[in-house]
Amino acid sequence: MEQAKIKELVQKMTLEEKASLCSGRDFWHTDSVDRLGIPSMMMSDGPHGLRKQEDEGDHLGINDSIKAVCFPAGCAMAASFDRDLLTRLGDVLGNECQAEDLGVVLGPAMNIKRSPLCGRNFEYYSEDPYLSAELATAYINGVQKHNVGTSPKHFLANNQECRRMTCSSEVDERTLREIYLASFEGMVKNAKPWTIMCSYNRINGTYASENKLYLTDILRGEWGFDGFVVSDWGAVNRADKAVESGMDLEMPSSNGAGTREILKAIEAGTLKEEAVDAACENILSIVFRFAENREANAVFDRKKDHEISGEMAKECIVLLKNEEILPLSEDKNVAFIGQFAESPRFQGGGSSHINSERITSAMDCAAGLRVTYAQGYDAKTDTMTPEMKAEAVEAAKNADVAVLFVGLPDAYESEGYDRSHMRMPACQNELIEAVAEVQPNVVVVLHNGAPVEMPWIDKVKGLLECYLGGDAVGRAQVDILFGRTNPSGRLPETFPIQMEDNPSYPFYASDEDIVEYREGVFVGYRSYETRKTKVLFPFGYGLSYTKFAYSNLTVDKTSMKDNEQVVVSVDVENVGGREGKEVVQLYVAPPKGRVIRPVRELRGFTKISLQPGEKKTVTFTLGKRAFAYWNTEIHDWHVEDGTYQIQVGTSAHDIVLETGVTVECSTLVKRIHHLNSTLGDLMRDPTKTEAVEMLKKQLAEGSLQMEEKEDSDAAKEAMNQEMMMAMMNYMPIRAMKSFGGLSEEKLQGMLDQINNA
Repeated sequence: MEQAKIKELVQKMTLEEKASLCSGRDFWHTDSVDRLGIPSMMMSDGPHGLRKQEDEGDHLGINDSIKAVCFPAGCAMAASFDRDLLTRLGDVLGNECQAEDLGVVLGPAMNIKRSPLCGRNFEYYSEDPYLSAELATAYINGVQKHNVGTSPKHFLANNQECRRMTCSSEVDERTLREIYLASFEGMVKNAKPWTIMCSYNRINGTYASENKLYLTDILRGEWGFDGFVVSDWGAVNRADKAVESGMDLEMPSSNGAGTREILKAIEAGTLKEEAVDAACENILSIVFRFAENREANAVFDRKKDHEISGEMAKECIVLLKNEEILPLSEDKNVAFIGQFAESPRFQGGGSSHINSERITSAMDCAAGLRVTYAQGYDAKTDTMTPEMKAEAVEAAKNADVAVLFVGLPDAYESEGYDRSHMRMPACQNELIEAVAEVQPNVVVVLHNGAPVEMPWIDKVKGLLECYLGGDAVGRAQVDILFGRTNPSGRLPETFPIQMEDNPSYPFYASDEDIVEYREGVFVGYRSYETRKTKVLFPFGYGLSYTKFAYSNLTVDKTSMKDNEQVVVSVDVENVGGREGKEVVQLYVAPPKGRVIRPVRELRGFTKISLQPGEKKTVTFTLGKRAFAYWNTEIHDWHVEDGTYQIQVGTSAHDIVLETGVTVECSTLVKRIHHLNSTLGDLMRDPTKTEAVEMLKKQLAEGSLQMEEKEDSDAAKEAMNQEMMMAMMNYMPIRAMKSFGGLSEEKLQGMLDQINNA
């Protein structure tokens, strides 16, 4: 429906109908206005599968939902580093939504992984905002080409489950812009999602649902968002304040409470009816976009989509360790040990929990292979009986290779609460140790939504990180273990050795309503690499059954203005013996300047497939944002002059090639200097050249006078010219009254000239 007609329709609505439209009809549906032909629209959970509830609704996955397909969770899909794969997932889900008459699928979930302890990390993509935004963009494009909306979530700074409904995320402006807003920004601008879901928490004291700065000024004003903002389920504090701030739709129904708050505020004059009109227009534009583009012939083919899920899982598994043990030969006697081999953990708990129609385990796919099985532990009770242990050890002894299927049980990771530690269950660690004592050839297959500690890492030869790989993960595991598929996943987050190494550890999720993000922009690898902290596995890391060689890193210019672009290219060759996929990662390392910045940041990536001996040239284009930081003095992106290193690596830690590009800022930032400004800051200010030369002359004359007074050998030994200039770098300008022989009046006059230049 055209916007003009939507406006006409809203004007025909009564005030009560408008207020009612701004709140859900029930748990999953928008309200309808039958007399005006305004239909209701259903939404559903489902970043990685549909959790459509036909009867009683809930937001924690407690009540039944339709039989559906669980695709790899966000943590796993991000490990693919594959935009095309995310688009394909969106494409499949978009078709399923049309078949199920769902207008909006709630997701993708794209909050930054600030800490491994966040209970909902399994839904989120990454610790890196660029990777998160790129993958979300691809997913949304896939869904919305079916004229089904998405609802990227949870906007903003919702990085823990502890007190998520009341806590205030205290985050400085630069950190919000570079990390937490950046995860959403590129996605909003490039994918144009139909809706955005605001989070439960407060941001610097103000509830996300009432935060005009982020919902209106930035989201709509700066980024051009034109859909509706929906609350997380139960996130509205005051419906009238929320609508006034730019939140359009309260979900679920508040049984008329929200409607009454809106009507009361309009009557009192604290809320303008125009704000309610705007919210209704935003909602109706999406409701009619879906209603008028129904695909009546869409079919939800669960069997087909289950097979697709298994194919996707193959792209997500990360080979973390391989001491010449993988791939396994099919003529070997192999022991599959661990309950997850027979009953895999493939998803997390809460609102994304899918009622899978079928589940394919590794044991289901072991037919025809020389595989034996031992349960090893009970994941539900988190125990291992002596009999289980003995059976597992015996199976390992009698095999050529023992493959341990382990990880985090369901209760460890869920919406609604955080993990209290990074350890795996003690019984599983004990099982790995016991098997490793009797069998030198051990492979561990992990099922988890976030990093875990690995005290046994030096005792195993192989390690596969499967994350939560969806309900067909068993097929992917067997195909990779036995070499039918070459693993190509890469870690979308850093695996620290211990929880205490994480930069947010001292400040994360205390039992208080104030959460301080004191680590600032140093999230994940930005901290580990800058501080040179040893980690278990770095961001971007992953192995293959073949080898790749990098060469010929080139840039199309070695100097540029920040409003120009530079084209970077690098050759990648498969120098191994089998086909494989490589994730080419591009980082930018800033020069050491006035602003403290991470040592490098991801600015590009692509996944390519190469046959043995094949070489491809990969090209990236970098613009201003690749070199910029958020300048809080001008409240905008800014590039410091200097030479930036363009780095190509196989992880954030392993840089294989680099070259420099000198970037010149095209925007002069006017800085005001005063008597307490340092001489060094004044000298480095590019906007004050002529006036500064005058002061330099005065300083030189003062310096000469000081040298004449202190020209003894002892004085020269104590303070030479180089030392004096270094000290003057941090000296306030007012100090020239004492050391330069200049009066305060003369200094202030010179500063006035400089500031007015």
